Amino acid sequence: MNNFIDYKLIELGQWAVGLFNDYPVVQILVHLLLATLPLALAFMAAFGFSTWLERKGLARIQNRPGPNRVGIFGLLQPLADGIKMLLKEDIVPDRSDKLFHLLAPVMLMVPAFIAIGFLPLGDGLMSLPLDSAILFFFAVGSLNTIAVFMAGWSSRNKYSLLGGMRAVAQMISYEIPLVLSAVTVIMIAGSLSAQEIVASQQIESWLASGNLVKEFFGQILGWHIFKPWGFAGFIFFFVAALAEANRSPFDLPEADSEIIAGHLTEYSGFKYAIFFMAEYISAFAISGIAVTLFLGGWSGPVIAGLPWFIIKIFSLFAVMIWIRGTLPRLRVDQLMGYAWKFLLPLAILNIFVAGFYYFSEQQFGGLTTFIGGWIIGFAILQTAAKGLSRLNKSPTINGKRVYQLVE
Repeated sequence: MNNFIDYKLIELGQWAVGLFNDYPVVQILVHLLLATLPLALAFMAAFGFSTWLERKGLARIQNRPGPNRVGIFGLLQPLADGIKMLLKEDIVPDRSDKLFHLLAPVMLMVPAFIAIGFLPLGDGLMSLPLDSAILFFFAVGSLNTIAVFMAGWSSRNKYSLLGGMRAVAQMISYEIPLVLSAVTVIMIAGSLSAQEIVASQQIESWLASGNLVKEFFGQILGWHIFKPWGFAGFIFFFVAALAEANRSPFDLPEADSEIIAGHLTEYSGFKYAIFFMAEYISAFAISGIAVTLFLGGWSGPVIAGLPWFIIKIFSLFAVMIWIRGTLPRLRVDQLMGYAWKFLLPLAILNIFVAGFYYFSEQQFGGLTTFIGGWIIGFAILQTAAKGLSRLNKSPTINGKRVYQLVE
């Protein structure tokens, strides 16, 4: 396994900290800066690039050019938009709660940047290497709900308040299946440590075999997504993650066709840009935790570590763009019903499927359990999904529909 890039970055950081051995206080400050500043700058740069990528991707789906004026292929468009946001006037409603109106975007941005500190970007590359990193990630991520509601309430606008209330209902509803989907991984890996969860998705016996083919596939076939409970858990997690990050088709708090821009209605200038950036950083953070839990984290063949983590995150973000350009926005009742009546029961059932798979593996071995687990586990989840769909289906209207026009 070649973790050359990760090891060089760690050595570079240790060399920079070692320059200040005679100044302990300065050494601590340098260590903190090296652990936080490069990560923040990298994700801010990724935010700018991802806005361009999303606009170009949506343009491609909709058969139009997209950004193509500023820079080569429009690559400098995010920079131009950032300068425009800085120069725009900051308008605050007279009757708004000005303190909370100011604090709301800050409270949304800070948890997003803290959350990315819990992501294992590579072998040893982690800003906050806690043994319970997964638990802290979900705890910090839940603060987004307070920030969005604060923005809606402090604006003193009925549209903003309605958007904030929708956000609270949506985020609380989808946070439950999100966490339950992660429980299956934690249960199988037996740890809340992100690095240990990544290590559990590597087939150690194959990596130490000396066989190049086994070493290659030992970095891939151990990913949790290739197991029946892991595949189902990843689908549940990713759908709930779209709702948590306010991504289409779950962007109900900002439903412009109904409530203008929801909790963002009374925000302008750089405050609006902070909201925009925080949502993208949150999308990257939750994609990163999905990669860690189900897609092997930074592990991968040939060049393991940071490059693979970046490739996987942007692959999931590309899927988000694809979904945004394809699916229409859900109604509020569909949004809430899908979380409580469909996603939550299946996430709970998947925990039992994962437990069945684990004990079967101990009893019958890996290959037999893998084949039988896919057949039995998939059949159980598929049957449950069909049953829930029929149970939650609206009553069929008998006879021909009659439409009445108002005269």
